[in-house]
Amino acid sequence: MPPLLPLLPFILLGAALYASVGHGGATIYLAILTLAGVPTGPLATSVLVLNILAAAIGFQAFARAGHLRRDLLLPLVLASVPMAYLGGRVPLSSPVQAGLLAGALALGGLRLLLLPEPRRQPGPPARGRLPASIVLGALLGFLAGATGIGGGIFLSPVLFLLGWATVKEAAAVASAFIVLNSAAGLAARLPREPLDPDALLWLGAAVLAGALAGSALGARRLPPRALQLLLGVVLLVAAVRAVQSVA
Repeated sequence: MPPLLPLLPFILLGAALYASVGHGGATIYLAILTLAGVPTGPLATSVLVLNILAAAIGFQAFARAGHLRRDLLLPLVLASVPMAYLGGRVPLSSPVQAGLLAGALALGGLRLLLLPEPRRQPGPPARGRLPASIVLGALLGFLAGATGIGGGIFLSPVLFLLGWATVKEAAAVASAFIVLNSAAGLAARLPREPLDPDALLWLGAAVLAGALAGSALGARRLPPRALQLLLGVVLLVAAVRAVQSVA
């Protein structure tokens, strides 16, 4: 799709940046397309496919590096996936969607930038976390489905702030969370928002290249504080873009 060609380097860089912290990048893809004047409505489901692709690559990298916490992941996704499907069936209006995104992202970004990484304290055992995990998963799953993203950009800061995970553990859990919730949201949206095969081909190639580079860098090379600062910047940029998308 020729109109998208000038945007591919930016999509690649966005995928690399987000994959380095275990995210799929749906927010940055939508922001780039919006700022370039490309209608995002017809590409909403295609962006979810890109999200799944980038997050799956990130998950593989962080899991292979030994950062996956299954005790955190399972309760979250069991609650979030059905709610992501439900959220995809009842999309929010643009102003509400932008407000939710901007507020949550800005708070998470400021926290990560201003305060150093705390040592993860021995939190409650898996059984003790179960009720909170279910509530958190259901809430973030619905939000992910309604806003058309994977939800990991909300989950990572929450896990970090609660002291349940280190930055890299949160990235590993968030990447799996994104894949599963994006798939549920995609299933809910496909009947009314078909894929754009041409756009998906061009954008998918850029996302694939960026995600492979970014995930390898984030999982094995960047120190935790660098990842924390990187994630903080990503969250603040995404917050600004969310507001600009409806300004």
